[in-house]
Amino acid sequence: MAIFLNADSKVIVQGMTGAVGMKHTKLMLADGTAVVGGVNPKKAGTSVDVDGKDVPVFGSVKEAMEATGANVSVVFVPPAFTKSAVVEAIDAEIPLVVVITEGVPVKDSAEFFNYSLGKSTRIIGPNCPGLISPGKSNVGIIPGDIAGAGRIGLVSKSGTLTYQMMYELREFGFSTAIGIGGDPVIGTTHIDALEAFQADDDTDAIVMIGEIGGDAEERAAAYVKEHVTKPVVGYVAGFTAPEGKTMGHAGAIVSGSSGTAQAKKEALEAAGVKVGKTPSETAELMREIMRNL
Repeated sequence: MAIFLNADSKVIVQGMTGAVGMKHTKLMLADGTAVVGGVNPKKAGTSVDVDGKDVPVFGSVKEAMEATGANVSVVFVPPAFTKSAVVEAIDAEIPLVVVITEGVPVKDSAEFFNYSLGKSTRIIGPNCPGLISPGKSNVGIIPGDIAGAGRIGLVSKSGTLTYQMMYELREFGFSTAIGIGGDPVIGTTHIDALEAFQADDDTDAIVMIGEIGGDAEERAAAYVKEHVTKPVVGYVAGFTAPEGKTMGHAGAIVSGSSGTAQAKKEALEAAGVKVGKTPSETAELMREIMRNL
């Protein structure tokens, strides 16, 4: 088991023929991901040799799904075209679309997320590293050699902290690690991932990484208190951030006491979540839990 992504996942790449898309298609294939096609209307009917594997290019997501049985799309198209690419994937009813592109206008993200409501497509991202179920599938830009399979679930707003936490806990490994992105509007949330990890028989404990700004972590804390029985540890990036300053991610804006790292830490701890003050301290809290399970 894993969440959202498993050994049966068949992946298409929207924007595969671009430089960034091709680079990461090669890496995904090298990590064992079943990449079954690319999408580029201008190159439909052609194929691309990716390190000895012949990958067909289709004119649309729908066409690619019909030809290959694909159930995941990963988006590497430029920001100006991301909305149309995601809407196309939603219209094709692909179950999962992972939007790696950064710099997507918030208005566009809000529009394609709202468009997805009530439909069958789950969106992860935008501006995220994607997700990996080690040994099964890897969709996005997470290096495949950081950590192997195990029984920890990881959900993170930050790509860099996803990588660090995977490395720090590599002795235990992961069922799935998912980077949800740090933009103000994203598809899959902490709560969505927590719900899935709670239901996953092969996930024993969960690491949740948040950051300053907004109230997503406070809402996740309330969800943990009500619905999650597995042990959860947390980390909130931005304890030293000055008030009113945007830090890195577009969503990381603190206003007064709302959205501060301290407020989020207190909310999580009130819900029974152990919170580290640094990523390494957080990893150590998880090591203690895993050793005692």
